[in-house]
Amino acid sequence: MNYKEKNIQIWVEDMESYKLLDSGEKEKLEEINGQKIVRAEPRAWWNKKIESSKYSVVKEEQKKGFETIINIGIGDIKAKIKFKNTSKHIGIFPEQMPQWLFIKEKIKKNPSPTPPLGGGARGGVRILNLFGYTGIASLVAAQSGAKVTHVDASKQSVNWARENQKLSGLENAPIRWIVDDVLKFIKKEVKQGKKYDAIIMDPPSYGKGPKGEIWKIEEKLPELLKSCREILSNEPLFVIFNMYSTELSSLSVANLLADMTKGLEGKISVGELAIKEQNSNRLLPMSIFALWDAQ
Repeated sequence: MNYKEKNIQIWVEDMESYKLLDSGEKEKLEEINGQKIVRAEPRAWWNKKIESSKYSVVKEEQKKGFETIINIGIGDIKAKIKFKNTSKHIGIFPEQMPQWLFIKEKIKKNPSPTPPLGGGARGGVRILNLFGYTGIASLVAAQSGAKVTHVDASKQSVNWARENQKLSGLENAPIRWIVDDVLKFIKKEVKQGKKYDAIIMDPPSYGKGPKGEIWKIEEKLPELLKSCREILSNEPLFVIFNMYSTELSSLSVANLLADMTKGLEGKISVGELAIKEQNSNRLLPMSIFALWDAQ
């Protein structure tokens, strides 16, 4: 895979119930269902456009925290937002909206890709969502007709995802919710001969499994990708690889994904996930990504 085949792009999308009002000086001012909050944002090095005094007012008002339910804007999928004054995460990553739309369209166009292992009737697209957090990508995939396996080492995150499933009216959707160390889970799937038509992964730079397993991305990533290749079906549809809080560049991630998908026909897109500020052309970069698409 040479560099000319790698499409550098920035994905930006608006979400009706979420707005990025401003950013700068390592903070961001957001609005969720009309509720303003300020969170730390180490990527925002530039000057704020909104006066710092207005940030201070919001900081004072948000000390009690809040919970709300938002409509993602894809079907009837809803997400519970939980915010505390010290919150780093609130339950969604709005910058992933374009990926959710990609997942939806890809599944709709390929409802029954390959027969299950061992033959038999064709089933729905089999999606594996690793480090799945609160499950928005899993719910989008399931609502679009896929059979989803959602894996996260955090029981709290999986319980939160199941709350979102109920809020979205998808209690009967074919989703397996798994609390497990991702690598251990994949290795078990390999032994059992399980295959998936698409993989979504958002590995952290550091974390702990449910039994205290240590995850360090610089140590575990090559093994993770090697194992993921072993559980891809013969005719996979896509692989999405997002990276937050890392020193890797988007090209580094693309090179890793190119190694993983070697021998498969398709195209790799690479770039950044970003959020556009309201009433401004300024973009706040949030994550790097690489995406392999069988097209």
